[in-house]
Amino acid sequence: MTGVERVTSVVKSVQPRLRADAVRNRERIIAAARETMVEFGAEVPFDEIARRAGVGNATLYRHFADRRELIHHVTLSVMSRIADRAERALAEEPDAFEALRRFVHDAVEEQIGALCPLLSDAADPAHPDLLAARERLDAAVEAAMGAARDSGQLRADIAVGDLMVALTQLTRPLPGWGSPRMKSGGSCIDFDKFVHRHLQLFLDGLRAPGWSELPGSAITLEDLRHRCS
Repeated sequence: MTGVERVTSVVKSVQPRLRADAVRNRERIIAAARETMVEFGAEVPFDEIARRAGVGNATLYRHFADRRELIHHVTLSVMSRIADRAERALAEEPDAFEALRRFVHDAVEEQIGALCPLLSDAADPAHPDLLAARERLDAAVEAAMGAARDSGQLRADIAVGDLMVALTQLTRPLPGWGSPRMKSGGSCIDFDKFVHRHLQLFLDGLRAPGWSELPGSAITLEDLRHRCS
């Protein structure tokens, strides 16, 4: 056994392993936090998150000491779930562009357009866990786009950053979308009904050959990070 393996073994032996019910509670809390933050914003009361998760406040605080820690884990969860969807679509769909189409529509369910603005300010982008999750997500989406590009179905002047910006913008809720008036059938349209229609129009525009020349250059994820920093 190497020195690294011995250290890893010691760390694992001293870290408490969560019971199955504790793991389920933790997952329910993260899911409820993701859901309520979309509806009410990042400052949603912990009482509401606990109620939605079906746990007591003490259970919530036992898993997450404060809001920053909870947001950190919500961010990790969202990134992991989106990467899962990209990897699964590419593995299961025989047609490369169909895999990309499936991923784009599946990613809508993660509501990244609503969550990204809420989570970006509170999460630590330099945290090792977030860096690893981001690397996996980047690789998964790039693999899906690369396969579609290699098959000749995706136009060559599109990069991952273009896709993620469009996906975020097309799934961003309208102002006041989460308000009770909107949910009770206020004067504005039901935004959710149109997301998949508009995503399909966007996907049609990604197909090769492109009908027009795009202004500027393809946007990579590294470009986005530099421009947002």
